[in-house]
Amino acid sequence: MIEFILFSRKGRTDGNFRNLREAGRLDVVYQCLLTAFFTSGAIRRDVVFHAVLSGPPRPPVHLVFDGRKLRDVRTDEKTWEDILRKVLSGGVHPGIELRKESFQEVIRTKKNLFILEEDGEDILKVNLGENPVFVLGDQVGLSKKDEEFSIRFGKKVSLGKKPYLAASCIDIINYILDSRLKHE
Repeated sequence: MIEFILFSRKGRTDGNFRNLREAGRLDVVYQCLLTAFFTSGAIRRDVVFHAVLSGPPRPPVHLVFDGRKLRDVRTDEKTWEDILRKVLSGGVHPGIELRKESFQEVIRTKKNLFILEEDGEDILKVNLGENPVFVLGDQVGLSKKDEEFSIRFGKKVSLGKKPYLAASCIDIINYILDSRLKHE
């Protein structure tokens, strides 16, 4: 299993929004979901994606997207806007669970944790082991406090000295992991 934890510091915590961009940049969550789960013609069933939302009106909200159970999804933004609005309004969708947990509560429960930071160890030189969990910030990034907290439970890794979009980081990590599996 591969897990991604995205901390969305401004992501709206209810379904009352016009579009994903104006909902505290839930469009970043959507973009990350696409790269975490979708390949050409298939869904990665070995991925769990966590979006921890800390925006208004009732933070925190922890959304868990489980690739083993995820159904009735497509790659278009409108589909995900409708799904997120429904789930954040108290509805249900196959493979998505809403919990009232903070970022730090989620981090405490994980093992084999890797925090993405430009000044971390080169990911290509790191043994990621089994069931790696990757922590990313949204367009605002992790606060210093949350980054330091995460590092107590894991290790900083880097994709390079340039900062990438969170969705691009997920895509690169999936590529690295797929390449390693191919060579085993």
